[in-house]
Amino acid sequence: MPNITVYTDGGTRNTGNYKGGKVQATDLAAWAYLITYDEKKFYASDGVLGATNNQMELTAVLKALKKLDQSKGNDYPITIYSDSRYLVDAINKNWLDGWAKKKWRKSDGGKVLNQDLWQEIYQLLRLFSKIKFVWVKGHSVNKGNIFVDQALNKTMDKMSSNTH
Repeated sequence: MPNITVYTDGGTRNTGNYKGGKVQATDLAAWAYLITYDEKKFYASDGVLGATNNQMELTAVLKALKKLDQSKGNDYPITIYSDSRYLVDAINKNWLDGWAKKKWRKSDGGKVLNQDLWQEIYQLLRLFSKIKFVWVKGHSVNKGNIFVDQALNKTMDKMSSNTH
């Protein structure tokens, strides 16, 4: 039985990246994932305009989970590596379960941001029996994390050249 390793990343080049700033509709954003097992590698990356970094981090995991489900990888041990504390903590610290039980409200009563993405991830996670999430430091020595970071930046480079 193969062990499946997944690396995910999301990023933006947003012009509103300052205190009180907002993502602009024209800001570049992209996600990427890399799935490896038995010396096989599969990756994908895509981008959109006007999304946040967190939306892209969640989209990367969502797309990877969908690919794993389509590939019938549900019963294999899967480790997903991400440099997003937002993502990893929400799953490992059971915030996701708590939000679902509270009808997608946080402990302070406010709405969970990116609820649509979280709900889809929550439903997909239930299809996997042996999955764990591990936080890795971004832009460091982790080759898988570096690969997905470079992939999403190439996607944004292509988007940028297509808009000029």
